[in-house]
Amino acid sequence: MASKDSIVALSSGRLPAGLAVIRVSGPKTRFVVETIAGTVKDRFTTLRKLRAADGSVIDHGLVLFFPGPGSFTGEDVAEFQVHGSRAVAAKMLETITGFEGVRHAEPGEFSRRAFLNGRLDLVETEALADLVNAETEAQRRFALRNADGAQSGLYSNWRRRLIHARAMIEAEIDFADEEDVPGSVSDAVWSDVSAIIGEIDRHVEGFKAAEIIRDGFEVVILGAPNAGKSSLFNALARRDAAIVTDEPGTTRDLLEVAMDLDGLKVRIVDTAGLRDAAGTVESIGIERARARAGETDLILLLEDMADPVPVGDVASGAPLLRVGTKSDIAGVGAGAYDLAISSRNGAGLGALLDEIRNRAAKAAGAAGEVLPSRLRHVELLKETTGFLRAALAGHSQELRAEELRLAADRLGRIIGAVDVEDLLDVIFSQFCIGK
Repeated sequence: MASKDSIVALSSGRLPAGLAVIRVSGPKTRFVVETIAGTVKDRFTTLRKLRAADGSVIDHGLVLFFPGPGSFTGEDVAEFQVHGSRAVAAKMLETITGFEGVRHAEPGEFSRRAFLNGRLDLVETEALADLVNAETEAQRRFALRNADGAQSGLYSNWRRRLIHARAMIEAEIDFADEEDVPGSVSDAVWSDVSAIIGEIDRHVEGFKAAEIIRDGFEVVILGAPNAGKSSLFNALARRDAAIVTDEPGTTRDLLEVAMDLDGLKVRIVDTAGLRDAAGTVESIGIERARARAGETDLILLLEDMADPVPVGDVASGAPLLRVGTKSDIAGVGAGAYDLAISSRNGAGLGALLDEIRNRAAKAAGAAGEVLPSRLRHVELLKETTGFLRAALAGHSQELRAEELRLAADRLGRIIGAVDVEDLLDVIFSQFCIGK
């Protein structure tokens, strides 16, 4: 798809910085480069004086020009690498947008043009957004694998198999009397459809692991007031993130800190102390604590070993670790607990972190697996298997072929092969301006 206008944006990080990268894409790109920097060799890095419209020198910088369609967007693309001051970047952007037909890019517009020009499909585009936002090694590996096409390849393969199955069924319907059409292909077709259902079901089961990789493994700290929740939270955060006092009910809202444990993102959540006699505001905090515990990945149920105060049953399906706190002053044994710790002197914290790390790694699964990375993928995959099950259960070959068409259509929507215009604004709005 040829664009009528060209776009420009700062594609590097926050200024000031050592370097600023300014990206241009569209039909005016070569004219912009030659006017500002003179003639440069395609796909080579060239050092040039970069000049404003009045001929004055803006900066000395590197220039790269990538002719379309062999570029990121599929159009002519250029990058100017200049010194990363706000003044230099601003003058460059002002000069480039001063050319007729060149404007500032909208969020995600470079990636959107890459999609529209067939350089990326939707799944690869979403993976690219994940790669830009990756905070941990696991997130980086997961996003890079999908950006390289592993996820798209899996969905495309399923779609090709369904299109082939539908073609065979329709051939049997339309040309049953022809000698070169097999007398019956149904057994082979429906056997493969059944296999695809199993493959998709197993793939969908991996969505929880994908969520943990992308969003983090969540650990909620529960316990009675003064059980040592905020002290543990601060010890894990390695800073005073929560207020710690002897007064019950100090923590009234949810506090959260993110950690990187061996490349996995882990989110630790501090909560209000659980008790019955609480004021209105504190009661709201307690309800929020119980609600968060109901949807978390792991609960640390803390109890002061020096002055145990039971909190009763915790209504949650999440795994639970009973942790005894204040082991440095406790007068009782730690036998009733899974782990005993002291946030004051650090005793037991290493063992606790190891346990959290092991559980997070197990929940995230094997790093090399191809997993569904978005809820929209899961929803469309479930619709796909719904149509396939209807096809298997049907009696009319014509209707069964239609169910196969609908199933292949849903897979096509995941990768952007069919009818995705309503998704584009949502997907590309998540990108930064220069991407």
